[in-house]
Order: sequence, then structure tokens, then C-alpha cells
Amino acid sequence: MTNFEVLISETAIKQLTGLDKDMQTRIKAHFLALKTDPFKNRSGADIKKLKGFNPAIYRLRVGDYRLVYVVDKTAVKITELFRRGKGYSWLD
Repeated sequence: MTNFEVLISETAIKQLTGLDKDMQTRIKAHFLALKTDPFKNRSGADIKKLKGFNPAIYRLRVGDYRLVYVVDKTAVKITELFRRGKGYSWLD
């Protein structure tokens, strides 16, 4: 089984530090879960491949927050973290 390295962008780190401690802890636990399988849904984490992007972009839903990431061979690169109301228009 391949373990993935999880890399977090400076933007995502800033967005994470702006959240309350409980939500930070919850999201960090999902970061760790991405190490084993960044493609599979699991309890409390809904993963979806976003349409129309090459390379593929994935969205991980954690409560009211969304993490956007790409998978590059053995690395998961988390690029963005935002509250669900923001939407995905910034990806265009």
C-alpha cells in the first residue's frame, strides 16, 4: 500500500489558522487520513472529483468546510480551504 505525502499550501495554512481550534483539529485529522487514500470516501469525509479539470482536482468536505487538492503520484497537495458558501468560482 502506498502512503501519500500531504503537502499544504501557504494559503491553506493561513485559512486553517483562522478557524477555531476544534475545527482545526477536525480538519487536521482528515489531512492525516489523506495519507492512506486520497480517493476514498470515509466516515465524516465526502470526497468528490471536480469535473472539467486536467489534472484532476478533488474536493474533501469536512462539515461546512471544503478542502481542494490534487494528487501527484505519491503526493497530495492541498491548495485551498474555504467555507462552503464561497463556491468554486475562484477555480476558473
